[in-house]
Amino acid sequence: MKYPQLKLDNQICHRLYMASNSVVRAYRDALNELELTYPQYVVMMALWEEDEISIAQLLEKTAIDGGAMTQILKKMTDKSLLAVVKDETDKRKRVVKLHKQGIQLQQQAANIPEQIRCRFPSITQQEATQLITLLDKLNTDLS
Repeated sequence: MKYPQLKLDNQICHRLYMASNSVVRAYRDALNELELTYPQYVVMMALWEEDEISIAQLLEKTAIDGGAMTQILKKMTDKSLLAVVKDETDKRKRVVKLHKQGIQLQQQAANIPEQIRCRFPSITQQEATQLITLLDKLNTDLS
């Protein structure tokens, strides 16, 4: 090979791409039971942490693209999981608020993180913590 720096096995980005795809696939079965896609699950986790937040706050928490978020919120509204309403103090802002069904879904989702964690038996808890730290550094550097 003329340019060894272009060898696929030397690329961090490709490993991240493969890992991302694998992780999303790992979630698929558990999330199908909840009738959620992975991005919808991310939105729900953000809202379970803090309900009644602005769309801007939700975008910041989840790092989901604004256009994609619009579609996600519409589909989740159609499923009666949440509502997008005008902010009472600033009518220009929109606030996302969980419906009862969305709140109840949290109990069904409670065991998903452990189910997924069990899919990585060769990674210790210390290594998982280290991986989170490294990925946070990577995301900070790239943003």
